[in-house]
Amino acid sequence: MSGENTTDQVFVQNSGFAYRLKAQLLRNEFERSGHVFQILLRYFQARMTHVAQTAVCNRHHTIEQQLCRFLLLSLDRLPSNSIAITQELIASKLGVRRESVTEAVGNLQRTGLIKCSRGHIEVLARSGLEKTSCECYSVVKQEFDRLLTNIPASTLQPN
Repeated sequence: MSGENTTDQVFVQNSGFAYRLKAQLLRNEFERSGHVFQILLRYFQARMTHVAQTAVCNRHHTIEQQLCRFLLLSLDRLPSNSIAITQELIASKLGVRRESVTEAVGNLQRTGLIKCSRGHIEVLARSGLEKTSCECYSVVKQEFDRLLTNIPASTLQPN
C-alpha cells in the first residue's frame, strides 16, 4: 500500500500453505497488470468489512456469540471441522480474558456444538454454531463470498 513498511505480523496457525514474497515483486506485478491489483483490492475490501464488523461485534455481542463467529470464520478457511488453537490464543484474538473464553467454550460443549480438548476444538454441529452466533458472521461471510467467489474471468486474464 506504498507505505514501505508495516507493523503487522503474520503467523500460520493451521497446516496448509503460506507464501511470502518481496514487496517489490508485488509492486512490479501491480505495475505490469491491474488484474492482481484488482483481486487484492477485493480481498482488502472484504477484510475491511471483517475488521469493522468485528469492532461492532466486540461492542454489542456476548463472548459466546463472538466465539461462534470466530470458530465459523476459522472453519471457512479449513478443510475439516477441527481447529488447532488454545483458549489463550482465542482470548487474545477476541480481546477478552481467557477465563471468559473457558466459560463460553464450556457452554458450547455442554450444548453439544463443540468438543474441546487441550489445544484443539472440534465442531460437532456447525448449524448450531450458526444459530448461536450473532449476525456478524453472516455479514462477513456474505461480503467475502460476494467479492471473492466467481471473480470475472476478465479480471484473471492477462492483457
